[in-house]
Amino acid sequence: MHDRIYDFSQLTHHIDQALRSVMSPTWTVITELVIIGLIFLGFYALLGLFLVYAERKVCALMQNRIGPNRVGKWGTLQTVADLIKLLTKELVYIKRSDKFLYNLAPFIVIVASFLAIAAVPFAKGLQAVDLDIGIFYIIAVTSLGVIGILLGGWASNSKYSLIGAMRSGAQVVSYELSVGLSLLSIVIFTGSTRLSTIIASQADGWWIFKGHIPAVIAFLIYLVAATAEINRGPFDLPEAESELTAGFHTEYSGIKFAMFFLAEYMNMFLVAAIATTLFLGGWMPFHIGHWDAFNRIMDYIPSIIWFFGKVFFIIYVIMWFKWTFPRLRIDQLLKLEWKYLLPLNLINTIIIAFIVMMGWYF
Repeated sequence: MHDRIYDFSQLTHHIDQALRSVMSPTWTVITELVIIGLIFLGFYALLGLFLVYAERKVCALMQNRIGPNRVGKWGTLQTVADLIKLLTKELVYIKRSDKFLYNLAPFIVIVASFLAIAAVPFAKGLQAVDLDIGIFYIIAVTSLGVIGILLGGWASNSKYSLIGAMRSGAQVVSYELSVGLSLLSIVIFTGSTRLSTIIASQADGWWIFKGHIPAVIAFLIYLVAATAEINRGPFDLPEAESELTAGFHTEYSGIKFAMFFLAEYMNMFLVAAIATTLFLGGWMPFHIGHWDAFNRIMDYIPSIIWFFGKVFFIIYVIMWFKWTFPRLRIDQLLKLEWKYLLPLNLINTIIIAFIVMMGWYF
């Protein structure tokens, strides 16, 4: 029923037919690509502004402070003021830096998150591209971001930047394994890597409930490993202010610094969106067994609200991590992955494969 009420595929089909009636097939495709690109650009900018504001308010809540409250109602325009400041700031060029790679690095980081967001299913029929290998595609393109960090750190010709970039490389390569294995657990449950198929498999219950304790363990490991992979606290060693000034983006200013800053928040959104899609039913509503009246009420909540509600809950948890736990040392960070998370993940994956083989899940 929920599929029938809030299905965006009819809207997108009508737009496609309207464009085809006035354009050739080639120009129709080009126009659609431009429209999708502009929508994503606007979404990217607005979401970045909102998440920076949310981070400040969550930080203030955790530390019993007020947070931004001067510019605009409840400080809502503070992030807009900061954006204008960053866009108008002078770009400082570093002597003896590799100028080409130095300028290229922020674009690689931004493009990596842009590529990944294309595969995210926001609602029924509201997805830029639905690939057969959706999960592997997202893992692949999000891994490209570390190339930009490594290039930026090395090309800046700064010891702080280089140390931060090397830390980030070691961190991402390590925690990528746990992220991949956690996502593989849902692939084993569903037998598909297509994101729309994974969401459809959760129509009768989200995998975090249907998959028993192993699915919960995979979800918790994913949250920890993905938080480390996007360099969020308490795993923010690559940009540890007390040691490395600002780590890999120490030598960046103005709009280039803004690109690194924005990419971190977009990566946080992507991590939450992937967790929502695989473990929490994506845009599927919350249903309880044979409670038909309750389930019908849940069906009337728009699918896009379900999706963003779950995503913002996970983002809140990730922010909660940052403002609750102290920063780890680099040896503790790597020990957590190689000695604890990875072995636990391997054992958990084997248990899930056995459960699926025996047909013991709901």
